Amino acid sequence: MGEIASTHVAAAAAVPQGRIGVTLFDLDHTLLPLDSDHEWGVFTTRIGWTDAEEHTRRNDAFYADYLAGRLDIHAYARFAIEAVRQRGPQQAAAAHARFMDEVIRPALQPQALALVRAHQARGDRVAIVTATNEFITRPIADAFGVADLIAVELERDASGWFTGAIRGVPSYRDGKVTRVRHWLQAQGLDWDARVHVTVYSDSDNDLPLLERADAPVATNPGERLRALARARGWRILDLFETHP
Repeated sequence: MGEIASTHVAAAAAVPQGRIGVTLFDLDHTLLPLDSDHEWGVFTTRIGWTDAEEHTRRNDAFYADYLAGRLDIHAYARFAIEAVRQRGPQQAAAAHARFMDEVIRPALQPQALALVRAHQARGDRVAIVTATNEFITRPIADAFGVADLIAVELERDASGWFTGAIRGVPSYRDGKVTRVRHWLQAQGLDWDARVHVTVYSDSDNDLPLLERADAPVATNPGERLRALARARGWRILDLFETHP
């Protein structure tokens, strides 16, 4: 694992002396060889929480919209969290623990874990930045050993449970840039000459974030992003053998 990590990080842009290294990882199809949001929908259907035919149809349609860059993130957040909201905290926590054991942990790749560890070891401030909601992704970020998670935050009612709405700016497309700026400012930093930002992502939905990076890395990229990365001279990193 250490050899893989050192190879990946050695190929990344070095942090200039006197600047603070910041590394931002997209999650789905970047660190994971799957889409955790979509897989959660598949999982909840499998355990009987949703009607298989209707939920699969809508889940697949939303995923196609995401791939095409036209996702209504608010509509999707309501859809993705509805079964969780209806069942309450205890059932939701138990189901997510099972989801981690049956779907996520078997998909964790040593080279992805090594890449994260290597950036942490060199002293970077590391965050996962994802358009998937916080309920699904917080345990996944923990599995990668990443404390700082910038995900879609969910509104809560007076009891502290989810309403189905998004709270604040969703971390999707341009919203990722806004949320990263807020995260930096909370640490007494800004997106300026003091920081050197590396961004890993597979998706052209993340172009606003990649274009702001000092070191953009097209990671397991789809065809459109791969072509763009080649044209712009961005680094291309294939952590996984295939990209669905």
